[in-house]
Amino acid sequence: MEFLEPEAYLAKVNELFLTIKKDIAHLLNNSRFEHIGGSSIKGAVSKGDLDIFVGVNQEQFESMIKDLKNVGFTEKQGTLRTNQLCMLVTDKYNHDVALQVVVSGSEFENFLKFRDLMNSRPELVSEMNMLKRQCHGFSPEKYREVKSKWVENIINQYLG
Repeated sequence: MEFLEPEAYLAKVNELFLTIKKDIAHLLNNSRFEHIGGSSIKGAVSKGDLDIFVGVNQEQFESMIKDLKNVGFTEKQGTLRTNQLCMLVTDKYNHDVALQVVVSGSEFENFLKFRDLMNSRPELVSEMNMLKRQCHGFSPEKYREVKSKWVENIINQYLG
């Protein structure tokens, strides 16, 4: 794994977020569209990818996924898929982009809670950055394993 300092990725990711929001605005009635993931955390070292939370009502969930597939997104294989969470990806923007389609009020709103916690606790961002830097050169699988344990611990400690 390779990680970037915020100044190396932030401007591009923020611009891309606005571009995607504009591109799919016609699909976003009554839904939330929010920047999540490492690149949404102030001062965070990141892979430079873009993760987006799309919050919808349960009744809209499957139709939103279908609509997003119709504009160039596909379901990411090998990730958790439930009747309240679906990850979609695209190569349409020549950048690593993932949409997390989430049912509002579900446990998967932890994406937002985690982002907000991290943005309010700079000492946790420093800890996360140190962990990521220690994972430099790890395989993606090994990095996800290490990071997942750390994130789970933080969620249990602060949001559990």
